[in-house]
Amino acid sequence: MKSQSGFRLIFGVVLCFAVFVLHGTGCSRIDQKVLRLAHALDPTHPVHKAMEFMAARVQERSGGRLKIAIYPSQQLGTERECLELLQIGIVDITKVSAAVMEGIVPEFKVLSMPYIFRDRAHYFRVLDGGPGEKLLLAGDEYWLHGLCYYDAGSRSFYCREKMIMRPEDLAGLKIRVMQSNTAIQMLKYLGGSATPISWGELYTALQGGVVDAAENNPPSFYLSRHYEVCKYYSLDEHTSIPDILVIGTKTWDRLQPDEKRIIKEAAIESGIYERKLWEESENEALQALRAAGVEIAKPDKAPFIQKVEPMYNSYEHDQNIYRLIMDIRHTE
Repeated sequence: MKSQSGFRLIFGVVLCFAVFVLHGTGCSRIDQKVLRLAHALDPTHPVHKAMEFMAARVQERSGGRLKIAIYPSQQLGTERECLELLQIGIVDITKVSAAVMEGIVPEFKVLSMPYIFRDRAHYFRVLDGGPGEKLLLAGDEYWLHGLCYYDAGSRSFYCREKMIMRPEDLAGLKIRVMQSNTAIQMLKYLGGSATPISWGELYTALQGGVVDAAENNPPSFYLSRHYEVCKYYSLDEHTSIPDILVIGTKTWDRLQPDEKRIIKEAAIESGIYERKLWEESENEALQALRAAGVEIAKPDKAPFIQKVEPMYNSYEHDQNIYRLIMDIRHTE
């Protein structure tokens, strides 16, 4: 019997094949290439709007030779499934969290390390600089070529019963995390009990007491309506995990040099545009959470940082990962 994930992937392949047939061999007319961009986000999300921005730029600058058709809201599968569809060349482009990407490209786990970024300015310098570009290229051997980063804010703890102001407050709590080994390891060092649960099941899990707390950025906390269950939000900002726009190398290698340049430049511009949209959505979410009766606090980060410091040393045996960690921490 096939697993649910396997069934979804097969369904995605069939659906993508239907899309492929609809567009012919990737072209709606002889002189136009149509690239299929599939992702899991809602069309109201800042990242989706940024991808629409990119698609418009690509079509305009290519004189109509390139078109990006966007399929949001998991129409063609989950983040992981869209990555698999990229690898076999059925989907061309997708958006994926670095936390999901680390399951395929190990180097990306460095972006999920807690408190690896000193502040927001440092975060953007890393993504825009040498470490960020090196990571975008790290997926090529896995048939996944990174184009740009999208800001996904910082993740913080929200809880049903109490405010988390120090690491000791996490003791005895079952905390939902993403299916990420780095996130699970982080909770171990902080003293909480990591419980991976799918995002779609989390509201019910919080409501039923399956987990006591979770962690995410303000817009996700608000739009998920988890604030209806969790009235305590601690802005400890333990991780800042970006989203990544990825194109399959099967598609990338077929493009002409000028087409690659157009897509890369438009992607980078869309990333800059998305940062403005994200900042606006984050401010709006925090305001709405306060209006909904959520108590928001900013704990001292120093005790949290001290607790997770051994995580960095645990990678000394893996020189590739450790070198990336040091490159990020020493970026000025």
